[in-house]
Amino acid sequence: MSNQDYETVIGLEVHCELSTKTKIFCSCPTEFGGEPNTHCCPICMAMPGTLPVLNEKVVEYAVKAGLATNCQISQNSKNDRKNYFYPDLPKAYQISQFDVPLCCDGYVNIQTEEGEKKIRLERIHIEEDAGKLNHDDYGRGTFVDLNRAGVPLIECVSKPDLRSKEEVDAYLRKLKSIFEYIGISDCKMQEGSLRADVNVSVRKKGAAEFGTRTEMKNMNSFRSISRAIEYEANRQIEVLENGGEIAQETLRWDDISGKTFSMRDKEEAQDYRYFPDPDLVAIKLSDEYIETIKKGLPELPESLKKRYLEEYQLIPKAANFVTSSKYYSDMFEEAIAVCQNPKIASNLLMTEVARILNEREEEPEQIPFTGKELGELVVLIDKGTISSSIAKKVLEELFVEPKSPNKIIEEKGWVQISDEGAIQEVVTKVLEANPQSIVDFKAGKDRALGFLVGQAMKETKGKANPQMLNKLFMEELKK
Repeated sequence: MSNQDYETVIGLEVHCELSTKTKIFCSCPTEFGGEPNTHCCPICMAMPGTLPVLNEKVVEYAVKAGLATNCQISQNSKNDRKNYFYPDLPKAYQISQFDVPLCCDGYVNIQTEEGEKKIRLERIHIEEDAGKLNHDDYGRGTFVDLNRAGVPLIECVSKPDLRSKEEVDAYLRKLKSIFEYIGISDCKMQEGSLRADVNVSVRKKGAAEFGTRTEMKNMNSFRSISRAIEYEANRQIEVLENGGEIAQETLRWDDISGKTFSMRDKEEAQDYRYFPDPDLVAIKLSDEYIETIKKGLPELPESLKKRYLEEYQLIPKAANFVTSSKYYSDMFEEAIAVCQNPKIASNLLMTEVARILNEREEEPEQIPFTGKELGELVVLIDKGTISSSIAKKVLEELFVEPKSPNKIIEEKGWVQISDEGAIQEVVTKVLEANPQSIVDFKAGKDRALGFLVGQAMKETKGKANPQMLNKLFMEELKK
């Protein structure tokens, strides 16, 4: 049998750090960074006799996430202790939620090659983050940093509805954009604000029963998640084809070797010995509380996309792209406030900005310049001050040193040549150097014109006005 005879089944547990000012059970700050063990207190260090107090903002943010993902909100909920050996959580248990999560039975829609697909959410619950283990490079041991211990999380558990790495990528990006839009997290994957445990199994196509799953923990890169899913699915298929059995276990993904390695047997719910946390009161939410949060939700990606299609006449591909991240849509809004040209602004974002981010392996939140500067760049294109090819160079410069596009083109001498006499000289020079292209054009080969314009742009280092070039070449070629 080949890999084509198998189906991959994937479920995700997405952990999202909430952007509250303080931790979930104490008043320590949550901001990223800081010297080790400077953002902690007796409560998040689990000193004897200390008592947690639930941060109300955490509940509000979790309810926002639930409403934005079409979940049912539990009006009677509670916190539970999840018992486990956590070397970076001094209590040796995590305060989480077990049988009564705050949000359940939701869904998000993703775009696939076959069209729209609904991915069901089993639950969203609140819990505390663990600390961090720093392994010493000189072999002196492992150090514990508790700055992250007690930072509030929501965990979003999907149903096993995902069938490919492409669907997983679309689902993760959709969740990320929703959480950004509702303002509950910065979702900076490079800082661990958004990460996922990935459960993978395979089964013969047409089979009703799921295969045995493995879990890859704490993955915080779209690229790594895609690679890990592909590798693990192929590994499981190979094991089954050779007559082996898949062990239900927790794996570690190694990004350098591109392989998974066994860490431990996978735990079941009963292994955690959940029980209600006796130090925390029940969470009771009124209809009015939930309705107030619902009314305060901002415009979400689907609604925004529809508005961009109608109001700005964007093509569907551009509208999908611009609304795929709040950082993109914010930049787009800032840009069109300056340039009033949504078509060029969205096109630059979708093509050049996305290309540069991809090359740098960065996310939209890492764009170093503002929408205002993007808008100024569009104005320069509209006025004919620079060509589209020069605009690409300006964007490259903006990623290196953010400043006014006007200043960049002045410093680099990139102002577009629109003087007809100067361009005529270039046209004459290029035609004299390429007599065969003149013959080709007269023989009906339209590509010859594009070649000549390209040669002229190369001659002027991209500074010639392309519309004027086309006009003058056509006049000369028709003589």
